[in-house]
Amino acid sequence: MNILVVEDEPKLADVLRTYLEAAGYAVRWVDNGLEVMDVVAQWAPDLVLLDLMLPGRDGLDVCRDIRARTRIPVIMVTARTEEIDRLLGLELGADDYICKPYSPREVVARVRAVLRRFETVPPTAQLEAAGLLVQADAWQARLDGVVLDLTPVEFRLLALLASQPGRIFTRDQVLDGLYDDHRIVTDRTVDSHVKNLRRKLAEVRPGDDLIRSVYGVGYRLDLPADAS
Repeated sequence: MNILVVEDEPKLADVLRTYLEAAGYAVRWVDNGLEVMDVVAQWAPDLVLLDLMLPGRDGLDVCRDIRARTRIPVIMVTARTEEIDRLLGLELGADDYICKPYSPREVVARVRAVLRRFETVPPTAQLEAAGLLVQADAWQARLDGVVLDLTPVEFRLLALLASQPGRIFTRDQVLDGLYDDHRIVTDRTVDSHVKNLRRKLAEVRPGDDLIRSVYGVGYRLDLPADAS
């Protein structure tokens, strides 16, 4: 699989390339934000490892552009550890983040975990109810016939909630469904994914709050019987 490393520090990029190639990945390196989209379009990487602080163009802007055009998984790499930066990266569509300084082995493990989540198809290949269609094998979801532009994490969240409409999924159950590598993820991160998914559903069906937050418990998907 192809991994695009976007890192402006040559020594760090060389270390990442060495470890990723040893793990069996093909690697290309870009050292500034201006070249990323051309390489994404021409090389079609399976995952982008994207530094936040880049010359030419900020990593958050690049992440926003990648997510607007493709569903390629993105792992943000940052030395800015404030919670708002982490959440901002996730809200823009990043699938994970790694804080500097990091272990190259940890980076390889995160790459494997994100790619595994992206490739894993939920047990039910297709779910359809009340105008919502979730096609796991195609990684596509439609609401009232409109294709939803979802990140991989948002798709997994929707597939989980849609597997049993009306059921309340606890935060722990949501975390287990989204992240299978037992990382520490804050409640605010989960809320961020729910907020983004709720907004995208509301863009298609204004006025309907399809994802309900049950205070102190978790979340459920409400699909009105007369919505089909």
